[in-house]
Amino acid sequence: QVQLVESGGGLVQPGGSLRLSCVVTGTFFAINTVAWYRQANGKRRELVASITSDGDTDLVDSVKGRFAISRDDAKNAVYLQMESLKPEDTAIYYCNARVPEPPHGNYELDVWGQGTQVTVSS
Repeated sequence: QVQLVESGGGLVQPGGSLRLSCVVTGTFFAINTVAWYRQANGKRRELVASITSDGDTDLVDSVKGRFAISRDDAKNAVYLQMESLKPEDTAIYYCNARVPEPPHGNYELDVWGQGTQVTVSS
């Protein structure tokens, strides 16, 4: 079974920084695209950033220039570095990974983490 373990959320003042981590655990032989989503109170979940297995990245316009996504395949980990945080970044952040079904990879598993709270407030 493949699971995602997220960490790094917390309370930070406006202008501050946080780094979220997402570690893939369990039985798998590859990790395809990994993405970070967020959901604020009363709002729909939105895609924030994604990174492919080749390292190609994409970010939503509202975080470009402030957030960066990266991956360390040796550690089965993906990170979201968040700088210059704003109150509107407050949300629960979820990691999502597409993992080829072991052992043959005939389809992709769509795996979600439990979420980590990020609160930006003075």
